[in-house]
Amino acid sequence: MYNVKSPHATEFIDNTEILETLEWARAHKSDKELISSLIERARDCKGLTHREAAVLLECDIPELNKHMEEVAREIKQKFYGNRIVLFAPLYLSNYCINGCVYCPYHAKNKHIPRVKLTQEQIRQEVIALQDMGHKRLALETGEDPIHNPIEYVLESIETIYSIKHKNGAIRRVNVNIAATTVENYRKLKDAGIGTYILFQETYNKEAYEKLHPTGPKSDYAYHTEAMDRAMDGGIDDVGCGVLFGLNLYEYDFVGLLMHAEHLEATKGVGPHTISVPRIRNADDIEADTFENAIDDDTFAKIVSIIRIAVPYTGMIVSTRESPRTRARVIDLGVSQISGGSRTSVGGYTEELPPEETAQFDVSDHRTLDEVVRWLMETDHVPSFCTACYRAGRTGDRFMSLVKSGQISNCCHPNALITLKEYLEDYASPETRTIGDRLILKELENIPNLAVRQKVSDYLKEEEAGARDFRF
Repeated sequence: MYNVKSPHATEFIDNTEILETLEWARAHKSDKELISSLIERARDCKGLTHREAAVLLECDIPELNKHMEEVAREIKQKFYGNRIVLFAPLYLSNYCINGCVYCPYHAKNKHIPRVKLTQEQIRQEVIALQDMGHKRLALETGEDPIHNPIEYVLESIETIYSIKHKNGAIRRVNVNIAATTVENYRKLKDAGIGTYILFQETYNKEAYEKLHPTGPKSDYAYHTEAMDRAMDGGIDDVGCGVLFGLNLYEYDFVGLLMHAEHLEATKGVGPHTISVPRIRNADDIEADTFENAIDDDTFAKIVSIIRIAVPYTGMIVSTRESPRTRARVIDLGVSQISGGSRTSVGGYTEELPPEETAQFDVSDHRTLDEVVRWLMETDHVPSFCTACYRAGRTGDRFMSLVKSGQISNCCHPNALITLKEYLEDYASPETRTIGDRLILKELENIPNLAVRQKVSDYLKEEEAGARDFRF
């Protein structure tokens, strides 16, 4: 068995163990007794190992696959309820020196306009996002030490946090930038970031090196060990993910869970979030040329089993996915989605046509207001809450609250409070009407009567202009 305590990528992502796991899973894919026992044990909400999860992924028994989805829904409801956290990406620069063959920002792409936002342009982008109602952003940049040094990222974070426009404020800045040093992670921590996000793309070392032929990202070990360095630098919350479609999905599924197990074993806490993007068209990138693309049924099954295997970890689906697909996977395990997103540099103020600098094509083009309304119409509570981050409930402190079931005492009341703020400040009349009805109904789902009364009192004050009370 592989050594989960090793800091070395090729040891905690053990190729031999993954191949043996996949072989074992295929050999037991029709073992009804084994699979049934794993699904029932998953109801204890203690999670499954990567090998146990792999056999669920390979399962070819229709009634058991249906049962998996039912259990995934149960687990999602237990830990996250009907709350869905909303965020938006903010692209700062598409300058990049890497040669990633699936990304239009690759260095050999000479026709895409290269853009880097000034601090004033960032200010205008943030104001546009605040005017939508966003409180949580994910910063995105290409890797370029000259155009996008760590100092630029740090200055941009400071700019974002400083902007107070009407009732708007960005309260949590998550950061998705290239793998870097422990020293730079400490700087990001000191700048007040929320989650550090980095997608592995694929855990298969041979495939990874073919997909990343040039540039600093081509170093598989340095990239894969980034989460260890980030947590050594004091960052409590990290977000993992792979880009499904680049490699055999079964391999990357197992690698992703092994990475989570490694972080849990060595750092005491697994990933705060797991993202499950699928490859999409963009500029000179044609998704159809990648032969490992997965269909919607497989995608939904992956979401379900990740929720079963790592029940305490948040799951993210972006606007890469269509409204129909997002609706399908939300109840199976997803806890965060983006809304009203632009995947281009300067896309919210549209100084350039959005498609000219887009990293990938968006499949869900709805506005944030439309996404909020859709969530409420399907009995979900849109949440703009960032209170855990601001109150220091991060890392192992957050996970201990989740595992004990106590986090709902914070999350559900705060979701209603921040939804009310959104409705008062940004929502269309139709969305506000639907939201006010939903809030009244959801107040009854707060079991603690004292907390329920505090929320009710605050919401009445909120109508008179009160702001920023949180549990």
